[in-house]
Amino acid sequence: MPEDPTFPDPSRRNPVAAGCERCPELVDCRTHISHGVGPTDASLVVVGEAPGAGAPAADRWRGGNLTGMAYTTRNSGRKVRRLVADAGFADDAYYTNAVKCFPCDGAGSNREPTPEERANCRPYLREELAAVDPDTVLTTGKHATTSVFVMTGRSLDGFLDAVLEPVATDIGRVIPLLHPSYQEVWLSRLDHTRESYLTELRALLA
Repeated sequence: MPEDPTFPDPSRRNPVAAGCERCPELVDCRTHISHGVGPTDASLVVVGEAPGAGAPAADRWRGGNLTGMAYTTRNSGRKVRRLVADAGFADDAYYTNAVKCFPCDGAGSNREPTPEERANCRPYLREELAAVDPDTVLTTGKHATTSVFVMTGRSLDGFLDAVLEPVATDIGRVIPLLHPSYQEVWLSRLDHTRESYLTELRALLA
């Protein structure tokens, strides 16, 4: 198994949405706002959709809703950070979400953020992307890709066909990736192993 990634430094948290109350339902759901984290001069920005509920029993990798930092879950967070590190960008990536707060479904699990919630949070993502000014934006999963494409006036037609297909936009080159929760499921369906998937990503980022 690949080496475990380094847990992010809390001092590199970037609280662009501190204290936000634009979405009353999300304010009621969240424990903490899941702020972007990483170097603000990074070559890559990794964008997820929204934080999950989190894992209170975990030692460090408790998730953005509990740590206040994007992509810090035991499963998805470590998996994405491991992939990016293996691609050669361990210390050169900034992680954030299109929606900064946990969207609860009333039963302790995630629901999809509403269009209004996505729109309310979009200025924060724009601010982050403008500040970091990355060469490449990696979007993880269908919903994160859709959110980023909306910012550039694009639509997403068939997510799987878009995976590892770079798109030039006014916010940088966007490369959609599989959502880490479904990576193993879909890799084989795309005729990839993790190693071939990583090799192609490395080539795109070279």
